Amino acid sequence: MKVVFSILALNPVAIHLGPIAVHWYGIFIAAAVLIAVYLSMKEAKRQHLNEDILYDMILWAIPIAIISARIYYVIFQWGYYQHHLDEIVQIWDGGIAIYGALIGAGLFIWWFCFKHHLSVWQILDIAAPTVIMAQGIGRWGNFMNQEAFGAVTSLHFLQHLHLPSLIINQMFISGAYRQPTFLYESLWDLSGFAFLMIMRHAPQFFKRGEIFLSYVMWYSFGRFFTEGMRTDSLMLFGGVRVSQLLSIVLFVVALIVLIYRRKNDQLVWYYNS
Repeated sequence: MKVVFSILALNPVAIHLGPIAVHWYGIFIAAAVLIAVYLSMKEAKRQHLNEDILYDMILWAIPIAIISARIYYVIFQWGYYQHHLDEIVQIWDGGIAIYGALIGAGLFIWWFCFKHHLSVWQILDIAAPTVIMAQGIGRWGNFMNQEAFGAVTSLHFLQHLHLPSLIINQMFISGAYRQPTFLYESLWDLSGFAFLMIMRHAPQFFKRGEIFLSYVMWYSFGRFFTEGMRTDSLMLFGGVRVSQLLSIVLFVVALIVLIYRRKNDQLVWYYNS
């Protein structure tokens, strides 16, 4: 029996609260952030850190991450936004870059830890598993907006992946079926979450900071390949994809730092901390 799929896209708006449209994109992002904060705070409590100070950090880090993500995106799409200045604040329609969020929030966390005499490596290790989990969840916001997709493919290919019809239907974009690169990256991120949690529960083998450095390498490695499949990448001159270049830089830097720190016997091992 031949299965016939509808190609009606899902409504990106979840509900209307009066004149306010609540988008699925925002719901997925908000849910991902809340789950990440909850799990991170549980781990921070287990490590006997001051919860009040960490809540202060989070209350600043989240809006800084969102603003940084939008600024990063707008910078690399300035050719468009210089003629549509009123759309710069419309993040509910998509258009935020995770690398911008990570850079902005990372710099703020480093400054905050320095100011409050906290171990930045310890804080980053606590955050890393939940951040990559949140990234995996957040990609489903891209799914609802029909963005972060790949090249044209066939219905047969998508069916061969054993995807549910809901995903297949939503991948019918601009008159053709598309590679679900959002899904590839989401699965890679959630696998990374599992991997980093395994690391966390084997502290005798790792030094402080290595969970975070492993996160950087894991995410940047996967992002390099999924970015290469996308058709909506932010570009530099000469056709270089911004996220691919940044992925290479981050992977190499994280690997060098990890190797260097491994050779430094003065660093703290988890089971001694």
